[in-house]
Amino acid sequence: MRGATRAEVCVVACAEAWRGDGEILASAIGLVPTIGARLARAVFEPDLLLSDGEAYLVEGTWAIGAPPPVIEGWLPFRTVFDVLWAGRRHVMMGPSQIDRYGNCNISAIGDFDRPKVQLLGVRGAPGNTVCHPTSYWVPRHSPRSFVPTVDMVSGVGYDRAREAGVTRHHEIRRVVTNLAVLDFATPDNRMRLASVHPGVTVPEVLAATGFELVVPDDVPVTREPTAEELRLIREVIDPRDLRSAEVR
Repeated sequence: MRGATRAEVCVVACAEAWRGDGEILASAIGLVPTIGARLARAVFEPDLLLSDGEAYLVEGTWAIGAPPPVIEGWLPFRTVFDVLWAGRRHVMMGPSQIDRYGNCNISAIGDFDRPKVQLLGVRGAPGNTVCHPTSYWVPRHSPRSFVPTVDMVSGVGYDRAREAGVTRHHEIRRVVTNLAVLDFATPDNRMRLASVHPGVTVPEVLAATGFELVVPDDVPVTREPTAEELRLIREVIDPRDLRSAEVR
């Protein structure tokens, strides 16, 4: 089997965000995180709960765009809030902007009273970030996404969580991009470069980031998929290779 593509490395990096979570709802927003969540359950987190994106919990491992093989439970939208408030969920969202402490913006670009671009609104980001683990997927790592200060705080970062006193369940787990994996494993919870993807250099990541990252002395390379993970990605979960259009 030929070597892994950048998109497949990103899928595995997203999957790793759910490692060790056990029996919780894995909510993946976006194509690559969805492939990653299905891969995680198929390979190393069998107790993860996955939904069809609408109202059902499903069993098995199935292809993007295809109907799930087995319905195992009912999870209407109103019930998701019970799971959320109980902390039994780990969501991976896609921020338009994110800063060094993990504050994210999915609402508007520019001055909030007269924004240049209107986006989604805050949606569920505040509740997600203060009630259960949250991770992020950024398919285009650039200074436009990684900014010194977000224009609108939709998801709560570590600095604002401390200010508001909502740290008990607050956890920004991981940020996966097309270049690297980042986390907040620093004394003051500033964003840290956890690994660079194969073929990417540390200077490339720094140049694509609009603020100063914490960089360890030794930055590892993001792990590549195993042969079985590649088979699942290519033949079972994403046989149409939709992932490659999202990661260039």
